[in-house]
Amino acid sequence: MAAVFVSHRLADAHAAERLAVELRWHGHEVWLDEWEIGLGDSIVEKMDQGLTRSTYLVLCYSAAGSISPWMGREWMSALARQLDGVSVRILPVRLTGGTPPAILADIKYADLTVNWAAGVAALCAAIR
Repeated sequence: MAAVFVSHRLADAHAAERLAVELRWHGHEVWLDEWEIGLGDSIVEKMDQGLTRSTYLVLCYSAAGSISPWMGREWMSALARQLDGVSVRILPVRLTGGTPPAILADIKYADLTVNWAAGVAALCAAIR
């Protein structure tokens, strides 16, 4: 299946992990910071490895906001890779409200606020 990087704010860690578990259940290889970055690891190195290996970046945004410094680096990295011709897709996911970054506003998002299961199903359908 696909390699998926889940980008989220610290405030949304619980919901992001729930989503990551469901994506794994559907057979995808999921990179989630809580699972991949251990004590003493270089955060930047681990993020770079995860982003480089991923063909999908799931950008989770919420009422807590859509941009944190780390998330910004993650989705901007994916966008730069797209511009360089690398096959990576950014898939926005609305966890609890909020709006995506303006530059990504035209990309259809999976809405988990109304119906979690339907939103996850839509996300899984987009991940090939």
